[in-house]
Amino acid sequence: MDGRIEFLQPILHYGGHFIAPLLIAAALWRSEWRRYGAVMVAANLIDLDHLLADPIFDPERCSVGFHLLHGWEAGLAYLAMMLVPRWWVRALGAGAFWHLTVDYGDCVMQTLP
Repeated sequence: MDGRIEFLQPILHYGGHFIAPLLIAAALWRSEWRRYGAVMVAANLIDLDHLLADPIFDPERCSVGFHLLHGWEAGLAYLAMMLVPRWWVRALGAGAFWHLTVDYGDCVMQTLP
């Protein structure tokens, strides 16, 4: 991987998991952005499924499609959660789906020369 991309990957990854959800919440739910943003950030707990893998962390492994809560079925469930009328379920679904999007970006960057 190119050194510039290698430098940017952790910034994009962690910024995508912790800063972007707050920005998304501010754009979608302006008056309640802190509450929605906190739940969206809490959706990063789907990474607990990494504890079921051996090894727990493999920098060469794409988590999307490998881990239980990172599969397409889970992605569909997260999208469906955005249709539920409870605010925190919508925020959790949005945060978890955004989490998958960020992780997919990592997978794409892993394939770059």
